[in-house]
Amino acid sequence: MENANGTSWTEFLLVGLVHLKSPTVFFAVVLFMAFIALLGNSLLLFLIQFDSTLHTPMYFFLSQLSCMDMGQIFIVVPKMSVSFLTQRYAISLSGCVAQIFLTLTMGSSESFVLAVMSYDRYVAICRPLQYPVLMRRTICIIMTVGIWSSSSLIILVIAVYVQSLPYCGSNVIDHFVCEFPALLKLSCTDTSAFEKVIYFDNVLLIFLPILVILSSYIAILVQVLSMRSTEGRHKALGTCLSHLCVVSIFLGASMLTYSASVTSYSAQQSMIYSVCITVVPPMLNPFIYSLRNRDVITALKKLFVKCIPQK
Repeated sequence: MENANGTSWTEFLLVGLVHLKSPTVFFAVVLFMAFIALLGNSLLLFLIQFDSTLHTPMYFFLSQLSCMDMGQIFIVVPKMSVSFLTQRYAISLSGCVAQIFLTLTMGSSESFVLAVMSYDRYVAICRPLQYPVLMRRTICIIMTVGIWSSSSLIILVIAVYVQSLPYCGSNVIDHFVCEFPALLKLSCTDTSAFEKVIYFDNVLLIFLPILVILSSYIAILVQVLSMRSTEGRHKALGTCLSHLCVVSIFLGASMLTYSASVTSYSAQQSMIYSVCITVVPPMLNPFIYSLRNRDVITALKKLFVKCIPQK
């Protein structure tokens, strides 16, 4: 749909689900995964608050990760659900920019939290005697505040720029969520200079965490391979590989979505990547990181015993 009078659009249409071959199946799958994600993360957050044995740096960062995962779900899925069920796909420019700001802030913060979590495991395995000092509560709080504030400020630049762009061509976004590459593609002005800024942001928000994660896990693997206990080696390797699997899905999808140029942006592919960013990791994280952990299982048993009335 073209803007006949040449003024900038203030409303867009998110029609990504309409063009899918099986939109109902896609919607049902996303909704189911979102429900599992919310259930798993809510349970994990409650257990961390309920059991004092889980008041450690690792579970502190896991609670932050759960909040970010649930945030991603609440930002994306309700709007998608309302649009699909009511067949009303309109979203205002301000709403679109707000969605971009919130999803990118959550996503970039999650990248840094994953990096900090890998560093936490590195200190715990490779430098256990220094762990109480390097990962004391004050340091954990400072890192968390730094993650949230720095991510918000970096993404705010993107949001303000996208809000100020003129949109005088089509206002149709072939996606179920607003993304800044899609808006840049719809803008009727040259955005090439800003795209260079985006590449620099990607280095900070995606590649820097990847570097920290890889460095930490390489050091952990070297330490693990030097262990004499075969059982301990297998346990540590299994944990590292499962963590890296989730990290690869999240950061890999983020890299493919936001590192590509605007001209090569594909909404259909981006919808798949968006599910891999906003729904799949939140669904898997509680199980990979925690609910298969012995400490969490013990806390779950305590809660179960406490909730069952004694005869």
